[in-house]
Amino acid sequence: MANADLLHPITPDAALASEVLGARADDPIARARLGGLDLEVRLEHDTLWITLRRGELGGLALRMPVFSPDCSCRAIRAPDALAAVECKGSLGTARLELYGDSFGLEQFRATFRYTANRDLAIEWTPRDLLPFDAKGNAAATVGEIEARQRKMNTGLLYFSLQEPAFGKVLYLQNLTALNDYFNATGTKPENAVSGEWPELGYQLPRQADNGRAVLPAGRELTLYDTILSIRAYPQTEESDSAWQFLDMIGGIYPWLSPPTPAFHDWNNRAERTIRDLAKAPEARVRHYGRAYFHPYTAAEYPDAMVQLSIGSALNDWGRWRGKAHPLENEIVAGLAKFYDAELKTMRRYLPNVGDDKNADAVDSWYLYHPLLNLANLALAGQEKARELFLASIDYAIRAARHFRYKWPIMYDIRDFSVIREVAESDQRGQTDVGGIYAWVMLQAFELTHEARFLAEAEKAVEAAKGMRFDLNYQANLTAWGAAACIRLWRITNRKEHLAQSYVYLASFFHNSQIWKSEIGLAANWTNFLGVTCLEDAPYMAAYECFDSFAAFERYLDYGGPDLIPSVKLLVGEFCRHALDRAWFYYPDALPKEALATDIRNGHIDPKLSFPLEDLYPDGQPAGQVGQEIYGCGAAMVLASRSFHRLDEAPFLLFCDSFVRAIHRLDGHTITLKVDGYEGGHVRLALVPTEKLAQDFTAKLWTSMGEPLEIDTVDGRFEAWVPANVAMHLAWEDGRS
Repeated sequence: MANADLLHPITPDAALASEVLGARADDPIARARLGGLDLEVRLEHDTLWITLRRGELGGLALRMPVFSPDCSCRAIRAPDALAAVECKGSLGTARLELYGDSFGLEQFRATFRYTANRDLAIEWTPRDLLPFDAKGNAAATVGEIEARQRKMNTGLLYFSLQEPAFGKVLYLQNLTALNDYFNATGTKPENAVSGEWPELGYQLPRQADNGRAVLPAGRELTLYDTILSIRAYPQTEESDSAWQFLDMIGGIYPWLSPPTPAFHDWNNRAERTIRDLAKAPEARVRHYGRAYFHPYTAAEYPDAMVQLSIGSALNDWGRWRGKAHPLENEIVAGLAKFYDAELKTMRRYLPNVGDDKNADAVDSWYLYHPLLNLANLALAGQEKARELFLASIDYAIRAARHFRYKWPIMYDIRDFSVIREVAESDQRGQTDVGGIYAWVMLQAFELTHEARFLAEAEKAVEAAKGMRFDLNYQANLTAWGAAACIRLWRITNRKEHLAQSYVYLASFFHNSQIWKSEIGLAANWTNFLGVTCLEDAPYMAAYECFDSFAAFERYLDYGGPDLIPSVKLLVGEFCRHALDRAWFYYPDALPKEALATDIRNGHIDPKLSFPLEDLYPDGQPAGQVGQEIYGCGAAMVLASRSFHRLDEAPFLLFCDSFVRAIHRLDGHTITLKVDGYEGGHVRLALVPTEKLAQDFTAKLWTSMGEPLEIDTVDGRFEAWVPANVAMHLAWEDGRS
């Protein structure tokens, strides 16, 4: 093997760090033990060093600036902390607190706060994480970075430290805790966690225009909230690395300041949305004697994805209400105009689309998503939808086979000639289309019981192997890929499909924002656990939000108790927070100053209950892309999953987690259980209906007889109930 010292170029900063780490002091300011790691805190010049060593092998170091070269430090006490240190100098005061997992796992947190004595300009700080060997040499270490922060998503690094044999590491900067710094300095943490081996981690953001950040005098700001999860026995196979990534996020999730999801009346929102779809002139346009929906308010040509997205959601809503809405049949009646009898496939546009559109160009995912919703309608009993779906399915297979299950960005629907091979951001095609294709094949299998569709689904997920954290292209496609894998596992009993579902989920949550931004206008909405719509997109999108929610409902259905706990936690929490986060896509939920005025598609009308396409974690105005009509299914999908009708009950039962096993014991008593992670609690509410608005009382208790407290909140009855616990609910009303 080559000399380890030559494996990495050395920077002056890394050389200085290696000198510091190699000179171990006998009298650190603080020391502690965490699992198999020895922890020490030292002051060198104007920097606090925190080292985590595995025996004599070496390990990881964190460095945090105290800025003052004349600093003096002392150990102090802090509740539940492994160690705490205070440093005072001429420029300010720093406070460091170190915490570890109480169960002895190698999970570690370092929170560093600073109070400047006068306005303090910071022009540059080094990244805070360095691996080092037994001699303190950072450049001699060997490791592999698998995932890193993408734009404004979670500030994380996921890597293996192989030499020395330290293990698998998830490094995460809890950006929620740093909001005061971002707002005080006018900065944002875009790509703030990154680096080139061996200089890794978080770098304090500075303003783009002058390259510095000013800490205001007299105000304590959290500069770092660094979390490390370390597994001494790493697994390197793709699916193993994926589940470890998910498991490590799940383990530190309570440290990530998850907000409490708020209650929103999605039932009322859905009713308003359907009213506006039916009556607003901005929503529809007539062609061939039929009405078709615009993609955006009074803008863009009708396309098949838009019609079917709304039609499938209306079908969900109608089945939930027990009565179909007339709009659903109107949509189905107009679908045949999108069918090309010569090519035997559904096209994106109607035959009379304008010359400003290339009618033959199709995004790879755009071929399959309309088929997914067409199959939803077919499985619900819409015979015309079944005919169109089965008439189009063989072309869908031809396309998949032509591209060998690895699709380009865009191609010509007539001959599969590639129009655009890869995206500029990553030089990859639509990497997760195989996931939604597999789901569509499984829908075809459910409709026909033909084994060829099952085989196609397996070929698609097999072709996706090896992409690891580069699998995600568009969030909802990745979510449907996870659902397809776990459904394949249930059908075939091949555990490799369950394992592959974790690869899809790891890529999905790599692209998430597991933090709550308070930067500028972003304080008006919540981005927590939101996912950027595309791998390189700067915003979360309404359609991808609720479509991922729908996919994850199916994922949890099929996964049941066999999912690893961290996966159940993350998928369930994504869905819980979606019920809160999605509310803020609607312009009437935002102040006027938070809405964009320069809009790419159509216009924004806050009186219409149609969602905006885009919300930004960095505080940009919302709705720059436009107001989505094609995203109108959000309210119907979210309402029909979170609200539950009980015959003759004077209320709707709401839960922000999926309700399982509702069973009627008598006219006024039910048993139920709700999804969630072990030890977690979720919101359960009884929302009085207008028809039966007379007074009623309710009691709630566990199957073990433990009563659960019910409070009155804004006219509804509300309780926080334990997940995965059988419960009884009883009520009495004025008719009893």
